[in-house]
Amino acid sequence: MPETAVTPPFPRPGWLLTQNREMKAIGVWNWTLPAWAGRLSDGRTYNTCPSAGICRHVCYARNGTYLWPTARRRHHANLAFVLDDLAGWEDAMTAELGARRYHSAWIRVHDSGDFFTDDYLRAWLRICRARPGHTFYAYTKEVTRFRRLVEPNPPPNLRWVYSYGGTQDHLLDPAVDRVADVFPDEAAIAAAGWSSQEASDLLAVIGPRLVGIPANRIPRYLRTLAGRRFSHWQADEDTHRHAHPARGAAPAGTAKRAATATGETGAAR
Repeated sequence: MPETAVTPPFPRPGWLLTQNREMKAIGVWNWTLPAWAGRLSDGRTYNTCPSAGICRHVCYARNGTYLWPTARRRHHANLAFVLDDLAGWEDAMTAELGARRYHSAWIRVHDSGDFFTDDYLRAWLRICRARPGHTFYAYTKEVTRFRRLVEPNPPPNLRWVYSYGGTQDHLLDPAVDRVADVFPDEAAIAAAGWSSQEASDLLAVIGPRLVGIPANRIPRYLRTLAGRRFSHWQADEDTHRHAHPARGAAPAGTAKRAATATGETGAAR
């Protein structure tokens, strides 16, 4: 009896890095994981943003084209590659970066997702060192992980900015750290004395240290943001949670219901 071909649930992408029109204009390629928490088609659950805080309520990567079936399948395949064969994924990424189209390119690590485990972050650090001709950059809310694994001896071609709106915001010092905060609009950024990265995403890592990001103009997200900046919203949430631990906690099932509403079962930058 002839054998039946079995299609793997997560075929390996032909190219790991992608580039939209906005990033092409500034010479940047993206690596993307699915945002925050969800469930793969084989039943496994994941959380690629373990330190996400209020950002998860207004995350641009849980909206629009990121939810299109083709995009979701690709992002899930990317994550499955990392989860199932981290060493193989690292080899594949290192090899791909040798392609001519990436010559002298900037690589944005995660336009969605974050450095969700130590081993995954270490793999990226090895990739950076293996490809010194490229410059890598990332927004991250994994403050303690970066303090331990990156800050003591960072690859010279890796730049990062800590982004507000996460559960580790209290560890950030804007007098010392490069930090990014989401503001309601450009006027609010200017009023706070911060510098906008709207003209180029690269300004987040090569411009002034206090980085302002204008909120995405998604109407329901703007209503939820209610004129606040991420750092203030997160601080309010932290204060409420500490003062009222039982009442401040989300009711059981809230995250699941919210995820279902966006197509996940499981942040702005």
